[in-house]
Amino acid sequence: MRQLVPSLPHGGDVTALEALADSPTVAGRPAVRICMVQSLDGVVAVDGRSGPLGGDADRAFYLACRSLADIVLVGAQTMRAEGYGPAKLTPHLVNARLDRGQAPLPRIAVVTRSMGLDFTSPFFRDARARPVIVTCASAPTELIGAARKVADVIVAGDADVDMRQAIGALGADGCRLIGCEGGPTLNGALAEAGLVDELCLSLAPALIGDGPRLARGPFERIDLRLHALLQAGDALFLRLRPAVDGSNGAASRD
Repeated sequence: MRQLVPSLPHGGDVTALEALADSPTVAGRPAVRICMVQSLDGVVAVDGRSGPLGGDADRAFYLACRSLADIVLVGAQTMRAEGYGPAKLTPHLVNARLDRGQAPLPRIAVVTRSMGLDFTSPFFRDARARPVIVTCASAPTELIGAARKVADVIVAGDADVDMRQAIGALGADGCRLIGCEGGPTLNGALAEAGLVDELCLSLAPALIGDGPRLARGPFERIDLRLHALLQAGDALFLRLRPAVDGSNGAASRD
């Protein structure tokens, strides 16, 4: 992988882990880094899955993002579509976490309003790091009770999950960086709550046609600034962070 922006004195060759090492930080809460892959025409999944869009370099980038997070955040629909199991990392990434003083594996937190999860699935049954379920007060009481047997449960919000409250609760145990793996509804909820601190976007060299976009919801426009640009083969990898100069919102055309 070669870092193009900012330029590096040794030619720019870096590993995905080195490229992502300067993780965002936020005072008072965990930082949130969204990691997604997208086709050139803006599609983030094929037949419900992101895997067909990415190659080896994208997987390395994705795993590096996951390995740096204290907690991985994912929406229930994405968890089901992608067939999530317990968190896994390569031995190298596990050792790097231990060297940084982190647990061997990140915990995975699933966001669900309905609690429509299979609590007997390998995701819960075989997890080495106890999962977290983030839900709201309107979720069925009996399902919340069942969930507590296999996971830690955070109830944030009434009819819908309050993402600001949820992120605050996830940070109560010392979590400093949350890695969000989608999907579009969760990404949109984070954007609406002003909780996107970095977007790591793999651009797959493909045109797909119709399909889901990166974020869905009624959030206001967020302007981003390029933090870093990397390249591996025909794929590009962008690290984007919110503008901090007060320029968010549509520019005037007067």
